[in-house]
Amino acid sequence: MLRHLILALALAAALPAATDLRLPTENHHLFTGEPERFYMYVDRTFEGQTSKPWEGGSFGLVRNALRIDDQVLLTKFHEGIDIAPVNRDRAGNPLDLVSSIADGRVVHISPLAGRSNYGKYVVVEHPWDNSLIYSLYAHLAEITCKPGDPVKSGSVLGRMGYTGAGIDRTRAHVHLELTMMMSQRYDEWHKGTAGGMNYQGLFNGMNLTGADVARFFIDHKANPQLRFSEFVTSTPVYFKVTVPSKGTPEFVTRHPWIRRGDAEGAVSWEVSFSATGLPVAFAPSQRQVEAPVVTAIRPSTIPHRYLTRNLITGQEDQASLTSSGKQLVALLTDDFPAAKQQAMDTPKTPAPKG
Repeated sequence: MLRHLILALALAAALPAATDLRLPTENHHLFTGEPERFYMYVDRTFEGQTSKPWEGGSFGLVRNALRIDDQVLLTKFHEGIDIAPVNRDRAGNPLDLVSSIADGRVVHISPLAGRSNYGKYVVVEHPWDNSLIYSLYAHLAEITCKPGDPVKSGSVLGRMGYTGAGIDRTRAHVHLELTMMMSQRYDEWHKGTAGGMNYQGLFNGMNLTGADVARFFIDHKANPQLRFSEFVTSTPVYFKVTVPSKGTPEFVTRHPWIRRGDAEGAVSWEVSFSATGLPVAFAPSQRQVEAPVVTAIRPSTIPHRYLTRNLITGQEDQASLTSSGKQLVALLTDDFPAAKQQAMDTPKTPAPKG
């Protein structure tokens, strides 16, 4: 009996410590089966009908309705979740404090609302699974932290607001993302591809690829031992792209758990993506390719561009990368030339995600 107890204690000690994961505000209706009270709705007009669907505040392809034959599709990607306020003052301004979802360190703040479609936002770095993962909190009214601040799960970062593009007081919310950084050379990619001034450095929203943060919260509540790496690598694959090998991609070095198989002798890498473009696996490959090419796709009678935020074109089992898809793969694999030093006069902000 004592031997069994000692073995059980040893096994328990070997398990990873459960992450203290908390929602960033007092709104906990994600867990009560009342999504309409958790998510901030969007205003929608479709085929002459107006509505305020809460689904527009959730993660994924949840906006911009489009009818194709007898089906209505939502085609615009929302990379995070919009959490509605619980408390407002008499004028309707949100009073909710916004806190870190887990232990970590503040690595970026954007205190000038006009420099990003996120408005005023904060990024927190979390050392998870031998890698660095980032949570982002956008549309804040005020920021009460600074870069370098250590934070605990529940540490206050600021107050909810409605700064940023396309948001008013009525639709005030905090936009939350849980992401991986795609490239340490983002500014070079930005100058060569997006153009304009990059005010946010590595923490530009275009350099952060987001997972389904609401689903992670729900799954983690059911299994507190769930690791973010396990969550990402179990995400369903929609397409795969094989790219020429130039050694181990820097993204893989920073996220070692995403690699599948031994890279010895590999001449290429096959990268698996979710439908929304989240990389979920890198597998060494013997396939000879001279440029990125789609090597697997989930067949669909609906054109793939509507199901992949226009990363893939084609239909059924035929598919190829669009220009947006090529840009994503280039950024993820650092397959772009070094930027020329030149003056940039036109401001450029992260793609709207909130």
